[in-house]
Amino acid sequence: MPDAKTEEFDVIVVGGGPSGLFSAIFARERGARVLLVEKGNQLGRKLGISGGGRCNVTNAKPLPELMDNIPGNARFLHSALARFGNTDIMRFFEGLGIGLKEEDRGRVFPRSDKASTVVSALVNSVYERGVDVWTDTPVRGLCQEDGAVTGIRLANGNRVSAKAVIVATGGCSVPKTGSTGDAYPWAKSAGHTIVDPYPTEVPLTSNDWFIRERTLQGLSLKAVPVTLWYNETKRLTVEEGDLIFTHFGLSGPVALRCSHYVSTSLRRKKSGNLTASVDALPLMASEALAETWRRWRRDEPRKQVGTLCRQILPDRLADVIIAETGIPSSSQVANLNNDMITRLVKNTKSFAVHITGTLPLSQATVTGGGVSVKEIDPRTMASKLVRGLYFCGEVMDVHAHTGGYNITVAFSTGHLAGESAAEFALDPVCFT
Repeated sequence: MPDAKTEEFDVIVVGGGPSGLFSAIFARERGARVLLVEKGNQLGRKLGISGGGRCNVTNAKPLPELMDNIPGNARFLHSALARFGNTDIMRFFEGLGIGLKEEDRGRVFPRSDKASTVVSALVNSVYERGVDVWTDTPVRGLCQEDGAVTGIRLANGNRVSAKAVIVATGGCSVPKTGSTGDAYPWAKSAGHTIVDPYPTEVPLTSNDWFIRERTLQGLSLKAVPVTLWYNETKRLTVEEGDLIFTHFGLSGPVALRCSHYVSTSLRRKKSGNLTASVDALPLMASEALAETWRRWRRDEPRKQVGTLCRQILPDRLADVIIAETGIPSSSQVANLNNDMITRLVKNTKSFAVHITGTLPLSQATVTGGGVSVKEIDPRTMASKLVRGLYFCGEVMDVHAHTGGYNITVAFSTGHLAGESAAEFALDPVCFT
């Protein structure tokens, strides 16, 4: 690293993740002299493990559907996504020579199925554009004077001057990649409000007997609807996707999608019960299922309830559903009355899992909370409190579902912050 005391830049980007890389690239494209500072020893570390190691670069769904998949302050992101959305992201990567393919639910991956393809292309793009890069360079804070940012202060005590600073340090999730909430104190010292971080896109916890006893551990259900209820009367969300039962509760994409609503509900309400209602047999309507049981009662009266239930459901789940109804599994189907059939249908179509919370933030995929978006201009990602200060990505109080949505937010806000910071730095008079 050069002697920081003698260095001056137009724009400094702090953080070498997805939003930081995009910020650096597009600030440089606008003609600014850019420094990218990363505390770790490599750029794009979190990007390298995204999408199960394949890097889900975006989601191809139209903008309204993209917005529907951003539970954390979607309206704030409208300008950024309208200016540089999923089609622009795809066009950008194809321009780097990366072939893309669309898979189920609109998810877009590199044809190589390797995140390293995306990371290498992005990092090479940063260097090829002439961005100065300092790795192994922890930042201690921001430098300010007369209501404007003047640069950054490094952990070694050196100061680096710049006309604009972009904070792209991420949240607190996946700390092994360097996302440890470093920038929250900096933003707070600049006058910004920090919404307490909380876990999103994270597995759910439960204390039900079939969870405690690990009766269903490892069982997976494909493409099932899950309805999250508060006090069994207020529906918080309905999500659909693959579900996995674990030794602590529920995991899989659909559980992760529900986690935002679990976390926010627990933060806002001190008491109350949360229940995940699982449709364990989504391809069969309730009345059709009831008629199936009535037909079995008529045509196969000596068959055991458990035997027949296992014909339509995974064995372990069938046993739990029957146990929850209070009907003996060995009971002959001829002994079922209409009320028992109703209970069997209800427990199958809305199998209840009582939710106690989520796994901790350190095990979440995405961080909720962060720098309040009320104090950030959505048209530029600029701080409303400090001139020349910009934010992008997960450090802000924005978050989206996995499946290409969250990384779309990172790329889109990174692009906007980069261009905006460069425009400010190169002609600050226009921003007075």
